[in-house]
Amino acid sequence: MGIQDKIVKAYTETRRILRLSRKPKRVEFKETAKITGLGMILIGLLGFIILLISELIRGV
Repeated sequence: MGIQDKIVKAYTETRRILRLSRKPKRVEFKETAKITGLGMILIGLLGFIILLISELIRGV
């Protein structure tokens, strides 16, 4: 399989995916944004807690 075949295959797969995709409705977008934001907050909070614990251990 040559490089030209790989490019053509990637192009056709990309076109197929774009044909199947659609713009999300407002409710879907808001729900996805809320879930994503909550995940970011949780991961940041977890990182902050780990930082605090490491600082407490290092300070002792």
